[in-house]
Amino acid sequence: MTEKARACAASMVGAVIGAAAGYLFFTERGRALRRQLETTLETLAPELGHFGGTVNRTAGVASEGWKLLNEALGDRARPPRYVNPHQISPF
Repeated sequence: MTEKARACAASMVGAVIGAAAGYLFFTERGRALRRQLETTLETLAPELGHFGGTVNRTAGVASEGWKLLNEALGDRARPPRYVNPHQISPF
């Protein structure tokens, strides 16, 4: 992408963001939409936090499962198959 195209794309993105901010902060319908979004996000935030905890616990259980399986099968002699030498599981 040329420098001119990047500048044009950045200008367009800036214009869209500015238009959205102007709508949300300076129009009555935008303020109503912003209030509605705020209440929706307030109810969604705890749920997303619980979901993140669930994902972390699941990844921990999967990691332990891989570790136990490798120990049971004696796969310690095989070279690691992961790019990062510190990674012990695909999760």
